[in-house]
Amino acid sequence: MSAEQMSIAGEWCDAEDGATAEILNPATGEIMATTPKATLGDVNRCVDASRAAFNDSSWKNMDPAQRGRILNKMAQATYAKAKELAVLESNNNGKTFREALSEIRFGAWTLEYFAGLSDKIEGSTIPVPGNRLNYTLRQPLGVTVHIIPWNFPLQLALRSIAPALAAGCTVIAKPASWTPLSLVAWAKAMEEAEVGLPTGVLQVITGSGGLIGDALAGHKGVDGIVLTGGVPTGQAVMAKASENLTPVTLELGGKGANIVFKDANLRYAAKAICFGIFMNAGQMCWAGSRLIVHEDIHDELVDAVVAEVAKWKVGPGMEEGVRIGSLVHRNHRTEVMEKLHAGLAMGGKVVCGGNIVEGDGAFMEATVVTGVDSQNLLFNEELFGPVLAVTSFSEDAEALALANDSPFGLLNGIWTNDLSRAHNMARDLESGMVSINEYPITFPQTAFTGWKQSGIGIEQSQDALRFYTKIKNVNIKL
Repeated sequence: MSAEQMSIAGEWCDAEDGATAEILNPATGEIMATTPKATLGDVNRCVDASRAAFNDSSWKNMDPAQRGRILNKMAQATYAKAKELAVLESNNNGKTFREALSEIRFGAWTLEYFAGLSDKIEGSTIPVPGNRLNYTLRQPLGVTVHIIPWNFPLQLALRSIAPALAAGCTVIAKPASWTPLSLVAWAKAMEEAEVGLPTGVLQVITGSGGLIGDALAGHKGVDGIVLTGGVPTGQAVMAKASENLTPVTLELGGKGANIVFKDANLRYAAKAICFGIFMNAGQMCWAGSRLIVHEDIHDELVDAVVAEVAKWKVGPGMEEGVRIGSLVHRNHRTEVMEKLHAGLAMGGKVVCGGNIVEGDGAFMEATVVTGVDSQNLLFNEELFGPVLAVTSFSEDAEALALANDSPFGLLNGIWTNDLSRAHNMARDLESGMVSINEYPITFPQTAFTGWKQSGIGIEQSQDALRFYTKIKNVNIKL
């Protein structure tokens, strides 16, 4: 068991009062490490250091191309440490090593992508009446706080850290209290690689989300807040941020639907449907947790999904051949099972799974429930676990209505070989992202964004950079 520290003001340190939290391996229940439980004094020290680093011209006024070179060094250091970080991620989060390695490499790719954009943040000249020159500057937002979730601990940290640094902001990263280890290890790796970040530009603070996350969200010294998490957490952070009119980017929950029409490639769709709900044990905001399938192919597709997931071995993420790892914590598994049972009391039939896997870990069987109507909580609520709810339809309009009958709007999938149907559905689906004939899919250069209760703002892509800059208009009378 290791005793980890947090990074504040260029130093690795313990909490002000020495308090620590135990970090578990959810596959075994064993204690892996301890991390500091930061105090409010630690928060203030962290924000002060971030402000000092921002006000120091060595970062925000650095040649943007040089900032890009530093991000490229960070990307290369991340690639170099990817396997080591993936082992840590798998053990701390419960996911498979294969998934963890892929996600960390995606994080490195994200650093590369924003490295290339750092010197392309441009203002504009604006034609105005009279003998004047009018132009805009895009300047760094300032001190940014990044509240990271536990389901993709390092990838989703890098997703927002990369554009913030590219824009010239300073970063305070707060990992989830259950899964802080990979981000702490990554920050150490960046220091060891001597990438060139000035002191205080990147800090990692660990501890209670309720205490530390709340204090950071409501801090007067913070200029922007980025959160990935559940809707209640997003609402709480937004409420605290509103006290200082601090802008927020919120990537929240989802209840994605895969809509499968009669002309779809069912064998390929079945594999992707399994990937979209059972990867990471279903603990994904963009999970395809609803399957809306044409009644004529309902039984055939359900049989194909059940046959496919039967091949997916459940077990410790570092074990050879495992496709579904542990859920992140036994407490979370309890919540998933409670929602599953409450939904089954409202209707539906379990055609595979439905049980916990006995033992020391937080494992659960991949579960498929058919006959789920739109009033069932399995159709409406985000379980954040390996549970697929299946609903049938007869007409295209009914499929669209079912897909849109959700408080969420993150990612939806369409499965059809009819080009007109695909484009019309993509246009009319009420979600920030739509994927046709594959699921799920994203890239650093494509916007990751949700509608309705799935969030506010945009992660990834050039659009993400706009959050980390502020516009200044300059008018000159010539």
